[in-house]
Amino acid sequence: MSNPVIAVLFGGCSTEYEISLQSAHAVLTHFDRSRYTALPIGVTRQGEWYLYSGPLDRIADGSWCLGLGQDREENGLCLPCTLSADRVKKELLVFGGSVIHYQLDGAFPVLHGKNGEDGTVQGLLELASIPIVGCGSLSSALCMDKNRAHKLVSLAGIAVPNSRVLPSSASEKSWIQAAKDIGFPLFVKPVRAGSSFGVTRAADLDSLLPAVREAACHDSEVILEEAIPGFEVGCAVMGNEDLVVGQVDEIELSGGFFNYEEKYTLKTSRIHCPARISEEKAAEIREAAKTIYRALGCRVFARVDMFLTPDGEIIFNEVNTIPGFTSHSRYPNMMKGIGVDFGRLVNRLVALGIWG
Repeated sequence: MSNPVIAVLFGGCSTEYEISLQSAHAVLTHFDRSRYTALPIGVTRQGEWYLYSGPLDRIADGSWCLGLGQDREENGLCLPCTLSADRVKKELLVFGGSVIHYQLDGAFPVLHGKNGEDGTVQGLLELASIPIVGCGSLSSALCMDKNRAHKLVSLAGIAVPNSRVLPSSASEKSWIQAAKDIGFPLFVKPVRAGSSFGVTRAADLDSLLPAVREAACHDSEVILEEAIPGFEVGCAVMGNEDLVVGQVDEIELSGGFFNYEEKYTLKTSRIHCPARISEEKAAEIREAAKTIYRALGCRVFARVDMFLTPDGEIIFNEVNTIPGFTSHSRYPNMMKGIGVDFGRLVNRLVALGIWG
């Protein structure tokens, strides 16, 4: 019996393209080749799909698709491909001299941000009836939407920040009134965007409208959120029905907030894993993470981020359905903290995705 064939999708059209390449390289190099056959599927910045058969290091350094402008097949290393919508065949169609058909047993999207973890690719895979290593289309879309995620989590009994949502085209008067209702300082965010793109901390009215304009560049809706005192904690959650939660981690900031640059450089911040909190509070946070994960319909894996206030209150922030997946990323490190190393983690996620 042949090994299950898993398409690993990387790259994509979002601003997090480079992070996806690093994550995919780490995932692909830790696949158990005795159990699974991995098909690396690179998505260019323009949205073109290619089956890539070259050295994996060229994924990490971003050179996997060099030359595609002149030589579409790059000496056979990159062949154009697409998914078949035939739900019975579950095929990847690869276009070389002739059409090559690969039957897929699953797909592992390692795509961050818009057009990757917002439910779009997941919907395409579900249409083709291909099992997903990760959250499905509905859960992915909900988790990307800060407004609707907060509403569902609140209904599940977890506290959420006070917020207001307006269309990006709302009047200055509307933004000023919404900000006054919440109070300064506050955060201005696109409702649907990843890695803190378009997020600004507004300390007063003078900084409010420029922050709104920045957020409006990323989405048609903007959310104003109260600034929560304390610090951010995270939980790596894995599973479908029975959930495993890694060690709780903590983000220590020296100033500002955990923006895109800080997430990937840690210039002025530190990640503590385990978090510097009591075991009793860590257990409470893990239970809250499970509640949030289930409320938003997550499956296989996701990272749940929350705030812990000075008086010990747990407040929901967001869920990242495809967190960074390099060996030094938060999700793998939280799982490492409970004894699940990177290779075992990757292969356990694949098994959960294709067999449940």
